[in-house]
Amino acid sequence: MNVFQSMGRHLGRKLFLSYLVIIALEAALLLVVIDSMTPNAFERHLAHMVAAMGWDATLTEDLFADFHAAVMEAVIIATIGTSATAIALSLYVSRRVVSPVQEMVRASGRIAAGHYAERVDVSDRRVEDELGELARSFNRMAEALEQTEARRRQLIADVAHELRTPLASIQGYMEGLIDGVLPADQIAFQKVRHEADRLQRLVHGLQDLSRVEAGAYTLDLKPLSVAALSAAVADRLRPQFEGKVVTLEVDPPADLPAVLADQDRLFQVLVNLLGNALQYTPAGGRVTLCARREESMVRILVADTGIGIAAEHLAHLFERFYRVDRSRSRAGGGSGLGLTIAKYLVEAQGGEITVASDGPHRGSTFTFTVPIA
Repeated sequence: MNVFQSMGRHLGRKLFLSYLVIIALEAALLLVVIDSMTPNAFERHLAHMVAAMGWDATLTEDLFADFHAAVMEAVIIATIGTSATAIALSLYVSRRVVSPVQEMVRASGRIAAGHYAERVDVSDRRVEDELGELARSFNRMAEALEQTEARRRQLIADVAHELRTPLASIQGYMEGLIDGVLPADQIAFQKVRHEADRLQRLVHGLQDLSRVEAGAYTLDLKPLSVAALSAAVADRLRPQFEGKVVTLEVDPPADLPAVLADQDRLFQVLVNLLGNALQYTPAGGRVTLCARREESMVRILVADTGIGIAAEHLAHLFERFYRVDRSRSRAGGGSGLGLTIAKYLVEAQGGEITVASDGPHRGSTFTFTVPIA
């Protein structure tokens, strides 16, 4: 590898070399200009002096030679001094430019090795220039990667936690059946089937969540009737409400304008919200599905008279696997993914979803908006 190839691989060396080239060109230009213009200028001014003082030609030539040598000496000394100063400044500027870039290269290498807490220092005066903005962007990227990695680890931990309980139950039932501790009757097989269903629901929920988070689906947006869609969802879920002795009231106004939404996805959102309300509403309670127009949107409400939600839980309800009461959720077979999926689907269709509750044992209300067609 020659010197030029070595310089070509280092930004600082390339910057410094470019400065040296500029300095050399300017010095050469200065010498050429002085050497070419000095004789003519000197002869013009000397001609006036010769005419006035009557010098001979030999004296004139000697005087010009001495003057030219003095000028060139002064220029060379000035060029050496200014070149040294320019080289020093070039080294300083090169290091100032390259140093933050090198720091980001080192930090990116550490991040690539799995150290996501690495950040670039932006505490000095560089924070106001383009390199400072680049460093801040790098830190934002590193923070996003750290958060993504934290979510990935949390997701793995949550999935392992959710799988452990039904798998342990299935293993316990099967060992009891094999050892003869449990009778091989329909009740035992139904319990095994119940736990297997929980696993299947969790797998399906994870698949849906993966698709909606990655945007790996298409929306078929069409004008839809909220009243007709609400009635269809109620017909599907009514047997479950009747089985738990919970009243389901569906009362969207008939004169609501059509909304622009994907029918299957909106159906899925309503099923998730109503299923969640049913899960946390005890027997004898009531769940209400209604809607109203708000400017260019239709707001759909799912209210229940269930166990309610404490204020500290409200901000986390749409996080994956987050559940206010884990024991109740496991008893009811919830996976903790339905609300997260509903949030993604609502936002993908141009709406927003919120939750409100007056506290434990005072019910809760989930609302989401859909744009009018």
